[in-house]
Amino acid sequence: MRVIADLHLHSRYSRATSQKMCIPEIARFAKIKGLTLVGTGDFTHPKWFKELKEELIFDPNSSLYKPVKNPELQVHFMITTEVSTIFDFGGTTKKVHHVLLTPDMETAVQVNERLKRYGDLSADGRPTLDMSAPHLVEEVMEVSHSNMVFPAHAWTPWFSVFGAFSGFDRIEDCYQDMTKHISAIETGLSSDPPMNWRLSALDKFTLVSNSDSHSFWPWRIGREANVFELDELSYFEVVDAIKRKDSTRFKFTIETNPAYGKYHWTGHRNCGVSLPPQEAIKFGNRCPVCGRKLTKGVEQRVEELADRPEGFKPENVIGYMHLLPLSEIIATVTGVSSLSTGKVWEKYNRLIKHFEDEYTVLIDASKTEIQELVDEPIAEAIVRVREGRVKVVPGFDGVYGQLVIFEETKAEGKKISYARPVKQRSLVDFL
Repeated sequence: MRVIADLHLHSRYSRATSQKMCIPEIARFAKIKGLTLVGTGDFTHPKWFKELKEELIFDPNSSLYKPVKNPELQVHFMITTEVSTIFDFGGTTKKVHHVLLTPDMETAVQVNERLKRYGDLSADGRPTLDMSAPHLVEEVMEVSHSNMVFPAHAWTPWFSVFGAFSGFDRIEDCYQDMTKHISAIETGLSSDPPMNWRLSALDKFTLVSNSDSHSFWPWRIGREANVFELDELSYFEVVDAIKRKDSTRFKFTIETNPAYGKYHWTGHRNCGVSLPPQEAIKFGNRCPVCGRKLTKGVEQRVEELADRPEGFKPENVIGYMHLLPLSEIIATVTGVSSLSTGKVWEKYNRLIKHFEDEYTVLIDASKTEIQELVDEPIAEAIVRVREGRVKVVPGFDGVYGQLVIFEETKAEGKKISYARPVKQRSLVDFL
């Protein structure tokens, strides 16, 4: 059976998160998206954990959970959370986020009992803990070796294992003697497998991808995910497939194009300066307009640590697919500025009613089938995204990248993206 899993998201008890992020809504939109398995997020928060015990029922056949309301949705939940550790290493302060997976609520209770000694778990759904990364892993794994820990969104500039501002150059420096328990790395929205393949030191880790969603809307939840082919759905099957890097069970990850992210290229938003790594280095990572320090992009950070050329692909790796949320594709083609307009929802709902979920539209449906329901340009755009035949003007310094589906549309001067328009400058503007 095909299992599509988004194991990292948040409840309404995390900062900057929709107040409607509750189990019934998460389950409803997970079904619409096409997700089979969803992480609960935030199991460390006392109020959210209380809701989890009320809203979920244990499925002994899978060591996973089903929603008490609407169990017919066939969406399962895994008990998960994200935590932040802040600690000193080598005379500098390191800030790293980690994702924790645990097989059941009873084990989660034991994890919480240990972690509450290092921070206020009720302060935020993603608590900040005064402990080092290896100490975190030690505490979690002492509770149960069935638990799993991996670094969250590994390349974002802040709060990540390889972050440009407070991260490390090596996984082993972050987790030290506890690296033996780290078997996976979350690519995050800022990177994709080809970027990670450039570091030979990462070959031994499985690359996973999750949405880190703060909202249940279908353009947030499941925007990145993991696709498995399993004989049976269970916590242990999923975790084992990840740990073993088993491509017969772990088929591929769903990734957004990392250029779409807000920190792909190095740049300075106020001056509209956006530069690829080589050009940023020529300017000494200083803004050529105002002279201030540029915000280093993820692509440049990868370039600093890479020991392989761009385009290198190791043997026996798990595959990936670049996709974009269906709502974003529809909005871009129709030229509207908001994903939540009736014009977008009408076309979106028509497709979901016929194909049952969004992933079926994005991955499986033929162009002929799609254009029987919506305009041909939307059908063509979906196929182009699926086949990787679209371009993205890279994001920088907090500005999202801009999607370009039809080059001919750009040439005609029509609106090509709902993203906030920002004039980007490159090296040639300053020569």
